[in-house]
Amino acid sequence: MSDIHSYRTILHPTTAEFKDKNSRFLAFAYPILTADDFKPHLDALKKEHFKARHHCFAYRLGYDGTNFRANDDGEPSGSAGRPILGQIDSFEITDTAVIVVRYFGGTLLGVPGLIHAYKTATQMALQNAEIITKNIEKTVQIQCDYATLNSVLRLAKQFQAPIVQQDLQVDCRLTLRVPLSSYQAFAQAIGQERNIVFQAA
Repeated sequence: MSDIHSYRTILHPTTAEFKDKNSRFLAFAYPILTADDFKPHLDALKKEHFKARHHCFAYRLGYDGTNFRANDDGEPSGSAGRPILGQIDSFEITDTAVIVVRYFGGTLLGVPGLIHAYKTATQMALQNAEIITKNIEKTVQIQCDYATLNSVLRLAKQFQAPIVQQDLQVDCRLTLRVPLSSYQAFAQAIGQERNIVFQAA
């Protein structure tokens, strides 16, 4: 995976609705970074759509996509969560969750019908999303004196490494996110400066 320097995700939450035989499938797609980010979205939808029979979902996390989950929430096994996850993978995105809320319309759709409905609702929501490419970043911590601070700031700007935290009291302590694609060059440049303590977080 070392040659992967970027990944795709959605920029903003989106929604879509699919109907089949009076059943309504409301799909909600969210950009998330952790499983903890996901739970408030699910809780809010369960509260808002408390009359709905099912709140099925799937998410995939991490630039390598190894963290994922799919849940059928009472639908037949494999008929909801897996088709939702399949669409997330079809769009080749990660750090994304999709929840599909189903209002039952009185007519059973059967497993093939459910798979089609959950897949289609998810597909529609993701088609409405703006998909962006983000750099994989490595967090680094730098400690330096005030005389060296300008050099550190110059290198941070040169390598497009945003400063996410700084403490400029007794000495200067900075936390930066360096794009993985330029990390080695950044570390080499920092290493040529004097009076700098540098470590990857």
